[in-house]
Amino acid sequence: MATPTDVRHDLARLADPARAAGWSRLLQLVPGGYGEGDRAIGVSVPDQRRVVARYWRDLSLTDTAELLTGDVHEERLTSLFVLVRKFSRGDEEERGRVVRLLLDNTDRVNNWDLVDSSAPYILGPWLIDKDRSVLDRLAASDLVWDRRLAIMATFAFIRVGDFDWTFRLGERLLHDPHDLVRKAVGWMLREVGNRDRAAEEEFLARHHRVMPRVMLRYAIEKFEPQRRSEYLSGLD
Repeated sequence: MATPTDVRHDLARLADPARAAGWSRLLQLVPGGYGEGDRAIGVSVPDQRRVVARYWRDLSLTDTAELLTGDVHEERLTSLFVLVRKFSRGDEEERGRVVRLLLDNTDRVNNWDLVDSSAPYILGPWLIDKDRSVLDRLAASDLVWDRRLAIMATFAFIRVGDFDWTFRLGERLLHDPHDLVRKAVGWMLREVGNRDRAAEEEFLARHHRVMPRVMLRYAIEKFEPQRRSEYLSGLD
């Protein structure tokens, strides 16, 4: 049976110091950065996915949770890739256990790539046909990663043509103080627009004048140049 030690050994063997330095800057794993306290060892995502393919069936949820507790960023990202695989292949009971593990450890899902690699593929799909009030709780959290987790989970709803919770949480997080939440809200609005431009523009008509600039820029990134200019100038 595979163990967390096996996964750590394989990841360490694939480490690249040059890539680690770049990731440390990108993910702000530096003093004063939002990822301070974690460290990257420089394992590419494709390499991590190959490790996942080798071990995910044999790793228990307890083992996977153990990988989520360390300070090595790639170990935690790999553990989330394992959870996504277990969720997508599991029955309802297994899927529920995966979701509970994720929600019990949101303080360890503590960077934008960790959130974005899990929320739309675990929490969002789980909630499609269930009570979604947990998203309101996450959106009200003091933890920036909980708030990003909430809005990113709505990507799963968007994919099936359900935009209500993206707009609901978009309004709630409209004045969020953190850039990473503002960008995520704008990104999800853009995804709505990719499927229903009129629905996105209806939301923007109510809120674009008071949106943080970065949120608006993300939301209108795919618009025609003239239309982007109009929104950025306030549509006066």
